[in-house]
Amino acid sequence: MIVAAALPLVAEYGAAITTSQIARAAGIGEATIFRAFKDKDEVLDACVAEAAGTDHVLRELASVSLDEPLAVRLTEAAEALRAHMERMGTVIGALHGSGHLRGREPGAGSEDGGGPPRDRRAESVTALRNAVIELIEPDRAAFRLSPEKVSAAFLGLLFTRLQTPVSDADAPLTPDELIDVLLRGTLHHPGGDR
Repeated sequence: MIVAAALPLVAEYGAAITTSQIARAAGIGEATIFRAFKDKDEVLDACVAEAAGTDHVLRELASVSLDEPLAVRLTEAAEALRAHMERMGTVIGALHGSGHLRGREPGAGSEDGGGPPRDRRAESVTALRNAVIELIEPDRAAFRLSPEKVSAAFLGLLFTRLQTPVSDADAPLTPDELIDVLLRGTLHHPGGDR
């Protein structure tokens, strides 16, 4: 409850947030925060862990109906993953920008607040890949590649899409464009000149 209340404030104020603001947002007394956390840094580290965690996005992916057409399933997955990455980037960026994560190696371990440990990060990526595999499995016969490779391509396109464009011409693919490229390629007539 404390972390959930703190997340939007951390995204807005970074490490400048006060425990008093967090307590007001959570509807609790400030002393209650210190019964659950040693200090404000521990609250901020818990916010990083929550923002980087995949439980929420995995629930969203699992809720996508397998009765929907493949393109719809993948578009819903792309939107859920985009929102997850945006939330994580906003929270971590705000904390880094306000000095909370400076000097910490991202992903070095949860005890330093720099992000999830490398093995947890690998587990998260595997869980995301497996969730996408489940979404495309009903259409296995339609693919030239295995669902594992299609999932990897989907995630690769999606995570590349999230990069900040250099110019308007470099604007990221929309979810519909991303799915179209994944499913149909970039040629006007697939199977033509190779």
